[in-house]
Amino acid sequence: MQSYNSFKVAQSQVMAAAKLLNLDQATLDLLLWPQREFAFTLPVRMDGGEIKILHGYRIQHNFARGPAKGGIRFHPDETIDTVRALAGWMTWKTAVADLPLGGGKGSIACDPRPMSRRELEIISRAYVRALWQHIGVDQDIAATDVYTNPQTMAWMLDEYETITGRHQPGVVTNKPLSLGGSEGRRNATARGGVIAVREACRTNKVDPAGDYAVQGFGNAGQRAAILHRELLGGGSLVAASDSSGAVYNSRGINPMELVNHKLRTGSVLGFPESEAIEPDSLLEMEVAVLYPAALENAINVKNANRIRARIVCELANGPTSPQADDVLFERGIHVIPDILANAGGVTVSYLEMVQNRSSFYWNDTSINKRLDATMMTAYQAVHSASKERKVPPRMGAMLVAVSRVAEACKLRGWV
Repeated sequence: MQSYNSFKVAQSQVMAAAKLLNLDQATLDLLLWPQREFAFTLPVRMDGGEIKILHGYRIQHNFARGPAKGGIRFHPDETIDTVRALAGWMTWKTAVADLPLGGGKGSIACDPRPMSRRELEIISRAYVRALWQHIGVDQDIAATDVYTNPQTMAWMLDEYETITGRHQPGVVTNKPLSLGGSEGRRNATARGGVIAVREACRTNKVDPAGDYAVQGFGNAGQRAAILHRELLGGGSLVAASDSSGAVYNSRGINPMELVNHKLRTGSVLGFPESEAIEPDSLLEMEVAVLYPAALENAINVKNANRIRARIVCELANGPTSPQADDVLFERGIHVIPDILANAGGVTVSYLEMVQNRSSFYWNDTSINKRLDATMMTAYQAVHSASKERKVPPRMGAMLVAVSRVAEACKLRGWV
């Protein structure tokens, strides 16, 4: 059986959109591949004295609409194809949100969980030393991702400024507030997704006060669980899962109490007044909204016919396979695709860059207002494209994004 390759999936989405847009072959070839790729080794002395050789990547997919933008992840299973796919999706994500940015992504193939704080700092700084000439506020702006956090960004920022001798806080985003981070960034990905759900409920006449479930109770999943009730004026969280298992209560689960339980125990399992269920069964529950916020390919051709949510909001990257996407569309299940659903994070990262450049900072209310307006406009653009072409929302999003990037490439005279 052929293994899942996220880069091939990402390329297939571009090819499908290009066909509907009647793009010429040269433009298609340009958009299918990253414009720049960096692969390098990082020798790191661990606390025990041994030297580990780690492999690092940075992919800069497209610069037509602005500097590359995208997170850095520390993960043991990272491959260059995964990073290529994620960088491409960042290009389409920034274009869907109509931000003046391109797409990028980076990673270090390592398991950070057993590492000490010192070891994490060393590899963070080593990553910047390998790349500093090719990143910056006008070239490529990094951010947090899997197993990285604001402290990681603080180390990277400091290393970059130490090397260049210049104060440039905008070289990374999702920094600590005291180093130029933005209000609202912590909740931005989840907030953007819930805003998209709010618009989808209005468009598809779905009761926003219905049941909802969260697959992947990490940062984005936790905050979506809390914000869903706040922004939609109701709703009952009936199930949640993480890497350890899943819990269910038909009468509802208090999201904040579940977050506190996970912070104390490290797992959703054992939450009072809930029963443990098979994680896969959560995806197939009859709910108004399902938030896949964990792994890629979670909804696939094997379980697509059993999905019963009215709306699927993809907080994770690539949680639905292309074949499953077609099945859900035929069954009338509304999917808010990842490049739209989780664009809130990069939107507020862009606002952080704007604040860094001007040295003027907005409060949380102002940030959330700008995020709301951006997500509403993006959702309506995707919905209009999907409705006009009679295609699934994911293809609608790709049509919006690819057409914008292709236009920029042509105006520049690249193709």
